[in-house]
Amino acid sequence: MERDYGQEIDRLEKELEEMKAQLTSVMELLTASASELKGLGDQKKHDFDGRDYVGHVQKMKHMHPDAHVNALMDDCENACGQGGDTGRITYLGVFASGGNQSNWVKKNVSGNELLELAENGTARSVLACIGSQEKLNILTALLRKPSNVAQLVEKCGFGSTGQVYHHLKPLLAADLVREMSGGHQKGYYEVVPHRVQGIVMILCGIADLTASRYGLSRFEKAAEEAETGEPEA
Repeated sequence: MERDYGQEIDRLEKELEEMKAQLTSVMELLTASASELKGLGDQKKHDFDGRDYVGHVQKMKHMHPDAHVNALMDDCENACGQGGDTGRITYLGVFASGGNQSNWVKKNVSGNELLELAENGTARSVLACIGSQEKLNILTALLRKPSNVAQLVEKCGFGSTGQVYHHLKPLLAADLVREMSGGHQKGYYEVVPHRVQGIVMILCGIADLTASRYGLSRFEKAAEEAETGEPEA
């Protein structure tokens, strides 16, 4: 009996098509299963270990005993995670001294924008303007109470009014300090009202930087090395 090779080939091709279809179905099932497993893994990451995420940000619950503060933190975390930002910062405060008062509220300030202030040289310019101890003494004296030059000599330990004017000049040029006008206020200086919050917030940052037990000593050592150009033995 002669073999019908044509029929055999047709049958083999049909069987190959059926096997191909079966393999395709298996691959689809495997892909679906992998997706489901990944979903379970994500669920475990988010739920089973007690953690919750918004984008790349892990939610940190109950960080503060005040529910209102926790709500602000929750808002920052959501905004940061949803926006893909490096951070979101909300802060507020009041500073009242010497008859003047400044109040401020900043919500969801971008972490990316804050980093840009360091990268584009803005932070360096500001810190260089106020960075000497003499200028800081003047600023803090004026934050406590508007003063004239003679009073600044006494409060800040200067040897002459000329020294005060020397350090006061760049603060005036930077619009950090202004001379008051009108009646008995003439000749007195004060921190420009809309600059108060910035100066106070810089001090808040310094308080954070030096909060640890070794924080201040490390900065003092680094400052001494920067001035002498030599590392301490």
